Amino acid sequence: MGVFERYLTLWVAAAIASGIALGALFPAAFGVVAELEVARVNLVVAVLIWVMIYPMMVNVDLASLRHIGDRPKGLTITLVVNWLIKPFTMAALGLLFFEVFFRSWVDPADAREYIAGMILLGAAPCTAMVFVWSQLTRGDATYTLVQVSVNDLIMVFAFAPLVALLLGVADVVVPWSTLILSVVLYVVVPLAAGYVTRRILFSRDGDGQSVAAFSAKLKPYTIVGLLATVVLLFAFQGPRILEQPLLIALIAAPLIVQSYGIFALAYGWAWAWGLPFSIAAPAALIGTSNFFELAVAVAISLFGLESGAALATVVGVLVEVPVMLSLVALANRTQHHFAAAGPAPASPGSAAA
Repeated sequence: MGVFERYLTLWVAAAIASGIALGALFPAAFGVVAELEVARVNLVVAVLIWVMIYPMMVNVDLASLRHIGDRPKGLTITLVVNWLIKPFTMAALGLLFFEVFFRSWVDPADAREYIAGMILLGAAPCTAMVFVWSQLTRGDATYTLVQVSVNDLIMVFAFAPLVALLLGVADVVVPWSTLILSVVLYVVVPLAAGYVTRRILFSRDGDGQSVAAFSAKLKPYTIVGLLATVVLLFAFQGPRILEQPLLIALIAAPLIVQSYGIFALAYGWAWAWGLPFSIAAPAALIGTSNFFELAVAVAISLFGLESGAALATVVGVLVEVPVMLSLVALANRTQHHFAAAGPAPASPGSAAA
């Protein structure tokens, strides 16, 4: 892991503190930023989110889908966990914590927005950091690439209906037009742009080196985009957080429970099925991690920069790395319980992953 990935939680914490301070010092300036909207999409945030998401999509190799049948059990585990279990358990935990455990501490209207943000996190399977988690466990690169590609294609069609269903369960009114626009802006268009870019770059050398070099050049902009988005969000959330200093901890609690619970389910299932560790570890980690960039973007589009939903998605960024690193450590320490891996099939572009 690079310095940024390893200390992401610290950078996000610093961005949170900076955002709160800047929001208190220059409220008028951030008010101007909030008004720069078209069809409920904030233009400044849209650019920042695009800067984050586009480089990730360049790393998605749709050609890897030809290997979809090579590891059917591992793919089955992560797809079932990502699309049939994880979104629903996240919604259930959000309701349990904020409508039962924290009911006396949080206003009901705010609680619904926090739950909505958690639902958006739970319904967005990770796209970029999964490559890091897979590498840290020496996972099968072909499997990881196939999983990311399949997840992104499913996301194009399933994310909006699934989110609308679960937000309805949480008693949140969903503006369908805004939700669909968000999916087009932050999934469909970046995925198409990434595919075209990858094809152009791959045609230059045929071995993925140009893709890797291009992604490396974009990485600093991705970092700036993420941290600038966090600063903006907390500049608007500052007064609420200062009034309720324990709010971030309250939001983090169900997110942490969800992460460890989902990992235990997927990892245990992989062990019961007799999968090799190089497949079992990425399968469990991919199912646990979130595409928080997409969740942040959709939360802002649906509910606004100052919403509790947007705040909840950013708290997801805050807890993501320490939780995932602890799960990587757990997986590596228990790998002797799994079967050894057989020969892995070659995949075009897997070197870039």
